[in-house]
Amino acid sequence: MIIDISHHQDPKSMNYDKLAKQVDLAIIRTQYGSRTLDRHYKTHHREFQKRGVPTACYAWVRGVSLNDMRVEARDFYNRTKDLNPCFWFLDVEEKSMGNMRAGISAYVDELRKLGAKKIGIYIAHHLYKQFNLNLSEVDAVWIPRYGTNNGKPQTKPAYPCDIWQYTSVGRLPGYSGNLDLNKLTGTKPLEFFTGKEKRTSTVDVLVNGKNIKLKGYLKNGTNYMKVGDLDVPLRDVAELLGFKVGWNDKTKQVTIDG
Repeated sequence: MIIDISHHQDPKSMNYDKLAKQVDLAIIRTQYGSRTLDRHYKTHHREFQKRGVPTACYAWVRGVSLNDMRVEARDFYNRTKDLNPCFWFLDVEEKSMGNMRAGISAYVDELRKLGAKKIGIYIAHHLYKQFNLNLSEVDAVWIPRYGTNNGKPQTKPAYPCDIWQYTSVGRLPGYSGNLDLNKLTGTKPLEFFTGKEKRTSTVDVLVNGKNIKLKGYLKNGTNYMKVGDLDVPLRDVAELLGFKVGWNDKTKQVTIDG
């Protein structure tokens, strides 16, 4: 589950231990324009990160000129960079200047120059066509569309996107109030947003021609297996025991013979 929160979700009302168990990614607001700083954004980042939940950030865009957009981008970056967000989102929900396409492009360009690696745009569904943003400049698109807004996914966005915000009245254990809930809708996996690699609980290996499953996982193209509390490359274990390690290109599996 992906949630997005701001200071409207007071940390005092949150049981982070419970909520973190339901959440795969928390997208946290840093600011509303440059002048309004979210009161609890640092707390939200720290509490979710402590519990192993990746956090991204977002800023409601209110720049009134190209220069002002760049100022907002610098404020956003400087206020958030030390929290190590995995993704930076621009929240575009109002027409704050005449040419929003040019304004958002300036904002994105400034974030890139400052060092933001992955940038996305949240664009209001009813403004998608009107603003005609250059979405090719960013790494992900996030669109809200609620239907009757009953807490469940209903009407999908009419435009292509990677994340769909499907309700503003969602409920999850650990917080008694309303939450914005989101789900992935494109081809990008969760790991694209979180930076975390997906790990499998078992590794398929051909041992003397027989397919077996070992407790382990694949990371960066290397098969690891559990040896007590240690994660050890499978090749190292096999070679230490005197086995020959190879690769079956047809089945895309490690082979162990001996």
